[in-house]
Amino acid sequence: MYIKGQDILVCLYILARGWPDSYADMAKALGISVGGAHQSVKRAATAQLLDPWAKWVRRQALAEFLVHGLQYAFPAEVGRMTRGVPTSFGVGELAKAVLASDEQVPVWPDPEGSVRGPSLSPLFKSVPYAALRDPQLHEWLALADAIRSGRARERDLAKSIVTRRLAHGPH
Repeated sequence: MYIKGQDILVCLYILARGWPDSYADMAKALGISVGGAHQSVKRAATAQLLDPWAKWVRRQALAEFLVHGLQYAFPAEVGRMTRGVPTSFGVGELAKAVLASDEQVPVWPDPEGSVRGPSLSPLFKSVPYAALRDPQLHEWLALADAIRSGRARERDLAKSIVTRRLAHGPH
C-alpha cells in the first residue's frame, strides 16, 4: 500500500480542523469521495501518520515525513504562467517572511483563483478547491508546497515552521 498525495491532504485537513464528525463531512470539505477519504485514512494509518482509533495525527511522524520525505515522494512540477490559487511562499507566515514585491507567487491552476503566477502541481487535484474553503488548511498546504518546490531559503523556513508547529500540541 503506497501513500498518495490525497493522503497528505487528509492528514493536513485533520491537523487543521481536528478529526471530522464523519467521512462524508471530510470528503465534502476536500472535494473527494467518501470512499477516497476512508481509504486515505487507512493508508495514512498504515504509514503511521494518523491514529484512527485515538482520532489524532501522529504529529512527530507527520513532521518527519513532511520535512524529510515529502519533496522526494511528491516532487512539484512548475509550469507556465496561469491564473490560480496562491501557494508556497505566497501564503501566510511564509509570505510575510519571504515574499519580495517583485516576485511572482506560485499558484495551483484554478479558474476561481485570484492571482497569476507560475503553475505548481498540487498534491492532489482537489487541493485548490479545499484551500479556497479553509484558510488554515490552505496555509498547511502552502507550507507543504514550499518544502516540495521552494528554493533553499523558502524550503528551510517552511521546514522550520512545520517542525515548530508540530512540536507543540497534543500527540
